[in-house]
Amino acid sequence: MDYFKLQNGSDIRGVALEGIEGQHVNLTKEACLDIGRGFALWLMNKCGKKQGIRVAVGRDSRLSGQTLCSYICSAMVEQGILVTDFGMASTPAMFMACITKGYEFDGTVMITASHLPFNRNGFKFFTKDGGLEKADIKEILTLASDTLTSGLEKGKLEKSEFMDAYSKILTDKIKDQTGEQKPLDGFKIVVDAGNGAGGFFVDKVLKPLGAITLGSRFLEPDGSFPNHIPNPEDKTAMQSITEAVKQVGADLGIIFDTDVDRAGAVLSDGSELNRNRIIAMLSAILLREHPGTTIVTDSITSTGLKEFIESKGGIHHRFKRGYRNVINESIRLNNLGQDSQLAIETSGHGALKENYFLDDGAYLVTKLLIELAKGKKQGYTLESIIADLKEPKESVEFRMNILLDDFKEYGLKVIDELTEYAKNQNGWEIAPSNYEGIRVNLDKAHGNGWFLLRMSLHDQLLPLNVESDDVGGAKTIATELAKFIKNYDKLDAVKLFDFVK
Repeated sequence: MDYFKLQNGSDIRGVALEGIEGQHVNLTKEACLDIGRGFALWLMNKCGKKQGIRVAVGRDSRLSGQTLCSYICSAMVEQGILVTDFGMASTPAMFMACITKGYEFDGTVMITASHLPFNRNGFKFFTKDGGLEKADIKEILTLASDTLTSGLEKGKLEKSEFMDAYSKILTDKIKDQTGEQKPLDGFKIVVDAGNGAGGFFVDKVLKPLGAITLGSRFLEPDGSFPNHIPNPEDKTAMQSITEAVKQVGADLGIIFDTDVDRAGAVLSDGSELNRNRIIAMLSAILLREHPGTTIVTDSITSTGLKEFIESKGGIHHRFKRGYRNVINESIRLNNLGQDSQLAIETSGHGALKENYFLDDGAYLVTKLLIELAKGKKQGYTLESIIADLKEPKESVEFRMNILLDDFKEYGLKVIDELTEYAKNQNGWEIAPSNYEGIRVNLDKAHGNGWFLLRMSLHDQLLPLNVESDDVGGAKTIATELAKFIKNYDKLDAVKLFDFVK
């Protein structure tokens, strides 16, 4: 098969189980064995050696995880790799296994497909330099498609675990920053792990720090995800953690995605802390610690967030969608001498300079826990930190499929022509310093907000985001846009047209 079809940016993803109509297994045993061989050969080239290379493998709770683990481990052992199977782990922990003293693996593999349905799975790869880039994945798949081998004698496979060591990193951080051994003593904190890999956070982080965790839910790993999708962006998931907070009167609710590289939260008043709100919270914290720093976000963050960051003395650098894009942009700015402490998407993928620019949901939560504990001593709450964040009255997204095989050319044509169209519309102003698609600000008479039309990173569609500071403003903006969009018959804009009726 064409293994390059399994590449999903800087990850490998595919269908690992039957069960959804029209989706047939392409992450086969043969594919996994070849990918394992490809990674082994790639890592040998990366390390500049063949002998003594050590690789750890972890997985989330997916039903296919153990099987895929056995395949990729056996393939690497065949190439002479010394493999350690960590069992259940989180994606961020697998990077930390490359740099934590006493472990320091040459490379690691995380078996996950993040928040995707139960039948999907995939691989993420790490070295001490961080997560692999798109070009690295392409090289691994090129090697997987070939028949090269290392020519070495078999390596070895052993079993171990790493989550105790990883959890200690988090608890030590909180103790150090608060100056207390049990800084969460008396706080009611609930976790919704969505039956993913995040259940460890209760017993290994919160309880040792003194937190009361009664009311936490769905901590047991179950790859069928019987309660809800483990995804902080999912409405049902957020309703679940909100309900848990209200039931026990918790001081904080925490929700993780399947592999714990993303997190969301619910504050004690029942308000959700995700998307623009969690970016604002983390920005405020980091701007106290690093005045004037630059916050890099994706392209669909709100006008109110930009104003909030600037009011705290920071610089808001709105960049492209894609967590690797925002992370790499933040790293680029730092390399140019412009301090940037946070790179974060509205999806909840967030990476801090102080934490190796690793997108780690559990680490983001540690920042919140530190503030929770400090606030109790100093007389402020988490809610107060973002009390002056101006939030939009309305926000809506339309995902418009492109009904052509050559969809990219058509999508770019729509964006280019909309850019020219926007220049001549009353009350429209094309946003400066826009890195993706076209973003237009509209004045009070034309909807009092903005829209962004862009190409999807991976799918055959144009996402359209509309936001307004007025009730009814989103419909005003969408109505003006519909006049333009109706001219493109290869764009499925039915939901947009239904919205403006």
